[in-house]
Amino acid sequence: MSLQYIGLSEINGPLVVLDNVEGVSYDEVTEIRLDDGTKRIGRVVEISGRKAVLQVFEGTNGLSLKNTKTRFMGKPMEMPLSPEILGRIFNGAGRPIDGLGEIFAEKTADINGKPLNPVSRAYPRNYIHTGISSIDALMTLIRGQKLPIFSGSGLSHNKLAVQIVRQAKIAENSGQDFAVVFAAMGVKNDVADYFRRSFEESGVLQKVVMFLNLSNDPIIERILTPRCALTAAEYLAFEKNMHILVILTDMTSYAEAVREFSSSKGEIPGRKGFPGYLYSDLASLYERAGIIKGSEGSVTQIPILTMPNDDITHPVPDLTGYITEGQIVLDRGLDQTGVYPPISVLPSLSRLMKDGIGEGYTRSDHADVSNQLFACYAKVMDARALASVIGEDELSELDKSYMNFGKMFEKYFITQRPDENRSIDETLDLGWKLLSLLPKAALDRVNEKLLEEKYDPHAAELFE
Repeated sequence: MSLQYIGLSEINGPLVVLDNVEGVSYDEVTEIRLDDGTKRIGRVVEISGRKAVLQVFEGTNGLSLKNTKTRFMGKPMEMPLSPEILGRIFNGAGRPIDGLGEIFAEKTADINGKPLNPVSRAYPRNYIHTGISSIDALMTLIRGQKLPIFSGSGLSHNKLAVQIVRQAKIAENSGQDFAVVFAAMGVKNDVADYFRRSFEESGVLQKVVMFLNLSNDPIIERILTPRCALTAAEYLAFEKNMHILVILTDMTSYAEAVREFSSSKGEIPGRKGFPGYLYSDLASLYERAGIIKGSEGSVTQIPILTMPNDDITHPVPDLTGYITEGQIVLDRGLDQTGVYPPISVLPSLSRLMKDGIGEGYTRSDHADVSNQLFACYAKVMDARALASVIGEDELSELDKSYMNFGKMFEKYFITQRPDENRSIDETLDLGWKLLSLLPKAALDRVNEKLLEEKYDPHAAELFE
């Protein structure tokens, strides 16, 4: 038997307070009925003795302190799941918004997920192909990894996200299905339409599960969006044996929603007003990526976040960097010179890359090419710094060749069209051609045999 409570003791922003409640659990879903008979959904966010604090998803406008009726449902927030969620579009709370009707659920699952025993995790190996040279060659995305993109306001991270969704795939010989779960949080209507239109026009929508939380939607819904997306991903990966890539954009919007909600509860703020538990809150999302022993599927995450004022020490990118296995950093300077995608190579890395590339995964020379390109591009930065002091004409011949290599590397390797899908062979072959612009003696990160085989003394003619 479920009790119905009449009246509220307090309303504060999206929160309502009930007194004298019994048998209530943290995170329990509630049904709130207004005077006019309409229903709203809430959940318990705090319990103190016999007092319960609820957050109302649709907001508290129109609620009455006297006549509002509240019923506790005895279960946490759940999402209906079945294979037909592929190709569907949901709002931030997991309800369909594409006009195709409700999901015929095979099962329902708690959106907060289940704790995963670290011992049952399998080490991530093999890679996900994105068709973007700088990512595939230099910061390879490994299945089961969490690899965030650190962007800035106004940079082309939305275009990059669409390109990754359109082009991402796994090796054909894997035998498993591949799909993408895409969650957008706090985006404007035109950005949401851009995502939806891009996926429909490119024909990839049938392999995408899409969650859209708009900037004018309740902030409470924004907090649920990544949890609903990850619940769908875990279902497809670990129960349907699929390889799932989860793209979460923009995690800064999510963190700001957490800050606003924390403030409305009267919690003590930490750095830049964010709550002290932001680290564990983000970790509860990011750590839902991975591979479970005995399961054929995997969940890989690409969280995208915009750094306020391009500050990589801001709490959101800072804490994200601690939890995840590397990062892809977008550079405003490259973006302003017309480079797309404006990936800044030197501060970007993938910590799991070494175990998912090479013979049997990508190509045997992948690690050598990657190391040599990184080393040479670092020398390019040194040469540019020197040229800014003494002038380019005063540089040594080797430094001039590094300057030329840097120009060609940014023009031909980093830069590519938004619809250009390069194979791993094309990417690595292009890397060798660019390395061949430098004297053989400068290439000290590859072995002699490989150098003799791949070095092209006529490479300069290809880039004229």
